[in-house]
Amino acid sequence: MKNYFTLERVTALVIVVSCLGFVDFAGYYGQELIAEIAILAIFAMSLDLLVGYTGLVSLGHAAFLGIGAYATGILTVHMGWNVASSMAAGVIMAGLIAAIIGAFVVRLGGIFFIMITLALSQMFYAYFLKNREFGGDDGMPGIPRLDLEMFGLDASDPAIFAVFTVIVAALVFVLLDLIMNSPFGRYLLAIHQNENRMRSLGAPIGLYKLAIFIVAGMVAGLAGSMQAQHMGFVSPDAMFWTVSGIVLIMVIVGGTGTLVGAVVGAAVVRMMSHELSSLTEYWMMYMGLFFIGIVLFAGDGIYGTLAKYWHRARDPKAPQDLAK
Repeated sequence: MKNYFTLERVTALVIVVSCLGFVDFAGYYGQELIAEIAILAIFAMSLDLLVGYTGLVSLGHAAFLGIGAYATGILTVHMGWNVASSMAAGVIMAGLIAAIIGAFVVRLGGIFFIMITLALSQMFYAYFLKNREFGGDDGMPGIPRLDLEMFGLDASDPAIFAVFTVIVAALVFVLLDLIMNSPFGRYLLAIHQNENRMRSLGAPIGLYKLAIFIVAGMVAGLAGSMQAQHMGFVSPDAMFWTVSGIVLIMVIVGGTGTLVGAVVGAAVVRMMSHELSSLTEYWMMYMGLFFIGIVLFAGDGIYGTLAKYWHRARDPKAPQDLAK
């Protein structure tokens, strides 16, 4: 009988329930922080599809975040679209651009994939930086939030928007969990573990990689759209390569190849960066030391390492499947 209550799913459920229960007591700043972490979690899960499940390390993933954000901003501010339609358009646009880029880069690997995705991301950054019609380096303000009045809710209320972002992040987790536990997801894991063997068996490796690259781009586009709504603003900085680097650190800190690990990493890195920056001007140095410590002493990430010990404690003879 298949076990639907895996450690990863139960952990995700606990995180979602905890966030929803904490919203009422969090105050304005806490509610804003919950919304920000939920959006970062969506973005981190999208990158983990590439890094953890496919073995494609991208330093250009922020391009899709920015595409989703700018699509929402341009369509609402300049063209008068409603936010729901602009969100859908942002996700589709990010997917289309991911399909175009992916058609050329997914067959590459290692440093070549990293450098090309980095270069393409910087091209998008440079375009929006110089495009005065969309605000240039000043960015684009005035982006509205999704209209939730049909449910009797006001998205401008920080508590309501925080709950909304957590629910969306939970739905994204469920969708991606279904994908990665489907035959398609198992093919991807097999390709990641032994690409040469899968190629010798005649598997369409390039097609599978392209498909997950598109899915990752679309999810990142959704995160970008929600980030634009949360901030009411978007700037070219959303596409800068350091944004990709930061979310890559989040994925590694939480644990690659586990969707909930990406969520944990996003929460830990964001909360630590805020607390340390309020205590010392050398906060980045301490963040660097923390990251080095994770790599040296918890190579599977926070969640990945804890999951490994959990499974080992329950059944020392069982294979250590961190995703389960």
